[in-house]
Amino acid sequence: MKQASKILLLALFIQAVVFSACNSADKKSSVTGWKYNNTKWGGFEKAKFQDQETGPGLVFIEGGTATIGLSEQDLTYDRNSFKRRVSVPSFYMDETEVSNFHYLEYLYWLGRVYVSNPIIYNKALPDTLVWRDKLAYNEPYVLYYLRHPAYRDYPVVGVSWLQAKAYAEWRTDRVNEMILAREGFIDLDVQKAVDDNNFNTEAYLLGLYTPTAKKQLKDYAPGGSKRNVRMEDGILLPEYRLPTETEWEYAAFGYYSPEVNENIDVKRIYPWDGLTLRRSETEKTRGLMYANFMRGRGDAAGVSGKLNDGAFYTTYVKPDDMLPNDFGLYHMAGNVSEWVMDVYRPLTTEDAAEINPFRGNVYRTKVTDADGIVSEKDSLGRIPYRDVTEEENVKRRNYKKANNIGYKDELAYADLDQQYEYSVSSLIDNQARVYKGGSWKDRAYWLHPGTRRYLDQELSTATIGFRCVMDRVGDQRKKD
Repeated sequence: MKQASKILLLALFIQAVVFSACNSADKKSSVTGWKYNNTKWGGFEKAKFQDQETGPGLVFIEGGTATIGLSEQDLTYDRNSFKRRVSVPSFYMDETEVSNFHYLEYLYWLGRVYVSNPIIYNKALPDTLVWRDKLAYNEPYVLYYLRHPAYRDYPVVGVSWLQAKAYAEWRTDRVNEMILAREGFIDLDVQKAVDDNNFNTEAYLLGLYTPTAKKQLKDYAPGGSKRNVRMEDGILLPEYRLPTETEWEYAAFGYYSPEVNENIDVKRIYPWDGLTLRRSETEKTRGLMYANFMRGRGDAAGVSGKLNDGAFYTTYVKPDDMLPNDFGLYHMAGNVSEWVMDVYRPLTTEDAAEINPFRGNVYRTKVTDADGIVSEKDSLGRIPYRDVTEEENVKRRNYKKANNIGYKDELAYADLDQQYEYSVSSLIDNQARVYKGGSWKDRAYWLHPGTRRYLDQELSTATIGFRCVMDRVGDQRKKD
């Protein structure tokens, strides 16, 4: 008994010594020896950071390498989705498509805050007339789909790429505002949050938004006392945004390799295993469809008494009778197609990068005064940006301009094999955005994640919705 007590005391002593050593090392620089978080030593801070918080609505998508692209027969003969091996860093993705109710919350906020600028609210409104068909009776969807509570948890449609992008930007600010309020760093005062006085993450970090602070962090700088939250504190989250085409496709396939090997043993046609579109896990689910799509000419939902997915058009974003894929995502095939960030080019799959491929970069920078300082917000309370000029990038080796490669290519791209015939008119330009996945109106071919289509970024349809993603910062493996 005494021997056991001695061993226990020794173990506790060793643990205390190790902890003390680690704690001591954590308090001073390993390259200068200067102490962190100490006014006497200059006040350079080292924040306590555990792991990135998972934002509302998101699930973790662990990255990796996978073969993506079209593996089915190219029925449209577009030749625009060749198979290739890519690596995708980890990220977070919405578990479901953005619903009508999610979007109505956004509309309500715009109407409540921008009282002097109602055009902002009007520009965000979905086009409910997308439901109209000259040879079908769809007026109930025109009138009720967006706002009636019966469709509350159905995916929002009639939203353009530009509107979806604006929603993601708004969501970033609301989530970061929620975090600061939850942690006690700001007081929510919705009466004063009007027009340009609303919370914006960038404006807050630049000191151009001054909230009523309940508490502040200690400022260790000489002469400092208290300060607002900074990005270096790890409290605020990265932005919500639309997924890249590669991220969406990777997440849709849902490949997840067991730790015992390092291989994906099966190449999927759909976001689930097997070649069939019908489920067979249990007696109750046998014969039900994996996705909400058009099963055949004139067959949208099955027969009376056996309606299968129960959806003639869209259905719930998180239905009880459908399964998520291996990443935990719902409707990565069927229900609605989804906007992604990319500008459409037929040959993107041939010349895109091997890691995190994306086409659509437009390099921008904040508008500053003569001293290089961001000194004011715009009329919406946001930080104004401008495009980066070629003169500003003349000394850079990594890029001169974004590489979107239009149909009327600049001379800089004259030696590329992918150049298109000069002066040929086309529907494809820098406003053409990719959308992925099949919808309630599509045949099974479009359920394959490798298929790709495009539409002008200002247009919308009754078959396209969207979901958001967020970057994973730091360690690409989520900690338990």
